[in-house]
Amino acid sequence: MTSIQSPPKLSLAEFLELPETKPASEYIDGNIYQKPMPKGKHSRVQIRLGTQINQVAEPDRIASAFPELRCTFGGRALVPDIAVFSWQRIPLDANGEIENTFEINPDWTVEILSPEQSPTRVIDKILFCLNHGTELGWLIDPQEKLVMIFKPGKQPEIKQDGDMLPVLSSLEDLLKLSAQNIFSWLTLN
Repeated sequence: MTSIQSPPKLSLAEFLELPETKPASEYIDGNIYQKPMPKGKHSRVQIRLGTQINQVAEPDRIASAFPELRCTFGGRALVPDIAVFSWQRIPLDANGEIENTFEINPDWTVEILSPEQSPTRVIDKILFCLNHGTELGWLIDPQEKLVMIFKPGKQPEIKQDGDMLPVLSSLEDLLKLSAQNIFSWLTLN
């Protein structure tokens, strides 16, 4: 009987030395997972939501949304579809410019489910973020037209149709979105 050895797991440092992949790869518990290539609905929701957040949050220096930004913290390297950071937490380099490397958790993590993605693995990423200080997580499912909301220490909630979606506490007075708003972006009327 021949024993088959699994390949040795890489350390986080070794993973971070690897060349970038397109689409991005993530490092979770010693394993590397490549994200699926975004499709039309995913891309549309991602660009519209990120733009909407930045239009209300950046003028007053409250927060900023970053699409597909690698966030390395807690022994993992994750690439949320949208990572939102409170303004004062955005890492800056010696020139006062945004750092290339974010070694902190986002304040708000947004994942947009692709048809070929495992919902369980995506939920695990959101829960990991919450357990490391993230205030809010969204899982947007364009197929089912619902948004699953995650907050630390609370049961997930399902929002759909006209249900209002919670946002970062610092944006509550500025950003009002319902599930219906999110999914209306998929129609080009």
